[in-house]
Amino acid sequence: MGFSSSLKTIGSAALLASGGLLPAALGAAVPVPVAKRQSTSAITALSTTQITAFRPYSHYASTAFCSPNVTRTWTCGANCQANPSFKPIAAGGDGSVTQFWYVGFDPVLGEIIVAHQGTDTSKILPVIEDIDIVSESLDPALFPGVSSSIEVHSGFAGSQSRSASDVLAAVKTGIAQHSATKVTVTGHSLGAAIALIDAVFLHLNLPDVTTRFVGYGLPRVGDQAWADFVDGLPVQVTHVNNKEDIIPILPGKFLGFHHPSGEVHIQDSNAWLACPGQDNSSKECTVGDVPSIFQGNESDHDGPYDGITMGC
Repeated sequence: MGFSSSLKTIGSAALLASGGLLPAALGAAVPVPVAKRQSTSAITALSTTQITAFRPYSHYASTAFCSPNVTRTWTCGANCQANPSFKPIAAGGDGSVTQFWYVGFDPVLGEIIVAHQGTDTSKILPVIEDIDIVSESLDPALFPGVSSSIEVHSGFAGSQSRSASDVLAAVKTGIAQHSATKVTVTGHSLGAAIALIDAVFLHLNLPDVTTRFVGYGLPRVGDQAWADFVDGLPVQVTHVNNKEDIIPILPGKFLGFHHPSGEVHIQDSNAWLACPGQDNSSKECTVGDVPSIFQGNESDHDGPYDGITMGC
């Protein structure tokens, strides 16, 4: 399949730091990125309290699969009820050309939440497995001051760009309405890829606001320069991978793609381990545990993440 064919798949399926940024329990769970490719820091297990601190964000990522008509009114059922005090600000996307997204304020966390819709494994796999994957520089109009030498997956960048202006306007509204100073961007799968790019976008355009990213089943988004750039920003990055999920090892490193730091890997025992560095090769982390798609498990992609399975 060439990349032009991948774009057809994308079009029909949905074109395809600092510790103070996290609540105390969650902030202690993940090492602060240090802008280096490897880390000699030890792999550490998260406590039950630290794992539980992810639950609001897991539900927010899952809720992003719901259509805007229910996220605007916060009437999506169990996922919405899990964060009952959430105050919606805006929602959009058509789930086809532009992934669903929503923005609101969580008064318990004291944060603006931005969430992007994911997609199922069968629809994202053809896009991120394709050996003809095209990378591109970030749009300087959206990402002021970012070097053109930094490249990301063009499908992911295109998806983020289609909602970028609306998301930024909604976040600004939330900041004004709620005197918020923190923004967390979340998503699963394709939604996580969009959310990571969006977190960088929001930081660059709202530099006085504390911005962070909590993603699930994140595919590799960009090249080594991108991973190093993300690690060097004052943006807390956490990407949670479930067991033998194959999506986080794609696109392959042999194509030039690399993850930033911040991995948390859920073991078969359901223990959660913080894996320092970029693409940690330990067998306790995803790259070492899933050396190829033939040794992974596609069904692990949707979770559960501490009992939460992704999907509206």
